[in-house]
Amino acid sequence: MYAVIKTGGKQYKVSEGDIVKVEKLPAEPGEKVTLEEVLLINDENGTIKVGKPVIEGAKVIAEVLEQGKGKKIYVMKYKRRKNYRRKQGHRQPFTKIKIEKIEG
Repeated sequence: MYAVIKTGGKQYKVSEGDIVKVEKLPAEPGEKVTLEEVLLINDENGTIKVGKPVIEGAKVIAEVLEQGKGKKIYVMKYKRRKNYRRKQGHRQPFTKIKIEKIEG
């Protein structure tokens, strides 16, 4: 059984027991979060339910494992012959969740 969920502007294919890094969610480690935007569910029988755009009443329950920051990336601006250089770093925050139950 798997589901396609939408969170943080991205879509993820998840199954029960999966550990996924998603965009930062407002929850502490150990808390349960409910993801309501379920776009597709494939159950054990092979039946596929597709939402328009989401499936009514479907939800995915997950446990927050960790809040963290990703690897640092550097953004460089440069204009030739003008002595203009700018270097900026960025670390994207994330939430690591474990999928516990898919309902729908």
